[in-house]
Amino acid sequence: MDLGQCSAIVSGGAGGLGAATSRRLVEIGLGVVVFDPDGDRAADVAKDLGNRAIAVRGDQSSDADVTAAIAAARTLGVFSVAVNAAGVPLPAPHTATADGIPHDMSLFRNMLEMHLMGPFNVSRLSAAAFAGNSPDADGQRGVIVNTSSTAAFDGQMKQVAYTSAKAGIAGMALAMARDLAGIGVRVCAIAPGPIWTPRLARAPESLKQALISNVAFPKRFGHAEEYALLVEAIVRNPFLNGQVIRLDGALSTPLTDMSPGRTP
Repeated sequence: MDLGQCSAIVSGGAGGLGAATSRRLVEIGLGVVVFDPDGDRAADVAKDLGNRAIAVRGDQSSDADVTAAIAAARTLGVFSVAVNAAGVPLPAPHTATADGIPHDMSLFRNMLEMHLMGPFNVSRLSAAAFAGNSPDADGQRGVIVNTSSTAAFDGQMKQVAYTSAKAGIAGMALAMARDLAGIGVRVCAIAPGPIWTPRLARAPESLKQALISNVAFPKRFGHAEEYALLVEAIVRNPFLNGQVIRLDGALSTPLTDMSPGRTP
């Protein structure tokens, strides 16, 4: 694909991972729609990125909002890239407590809606839009990058709902890639470990230290810009398809409670 003629949607584009990705995609020539429920933050990111970026306020689970984002992307170039980096903190209870209180089902559904159903909605609508693109020399018409997590493989206490959602993202990468091969759309997922974002910056110091202690090398948090570089690598490499790529400094996660406010 001629990236200078292409455009992208970054869902969660005003967040830590999303803003870094929006910036990197603009830097390599794409037009970018910063798609986020926080319209003010999205507008700030888009303004900072210049005339190759447009802010669209919306919900990834809304067909109308995603369709509006796709329409905006088409004003910036051939819509060819969709990155799902949206996520918000949600309560994380035990499956059941010692007092016999079960996990709230509405919280479980909300976690799946945010971290699995929403990205799938953006993916399916984007793929349908990509189908009308002219193929490149490889027959490629578009690329989808979803965000899983190391929790998909090493889920911790009080992460049952989150792990289920992120494992779903990991699980659908290969299936979706094979499903969309006929129209020339590639699909990959990134499974980040501890990446420094504004949300992590607000976490208890004890949790931050525990996370760093479990990273093999380099001994630090990942940077949102490193996530964005991996998005770029996926977009640029036409033979990279159906993969879930861990971005975690060879993280080893011990059995512990990683929920905010608790000392691991």
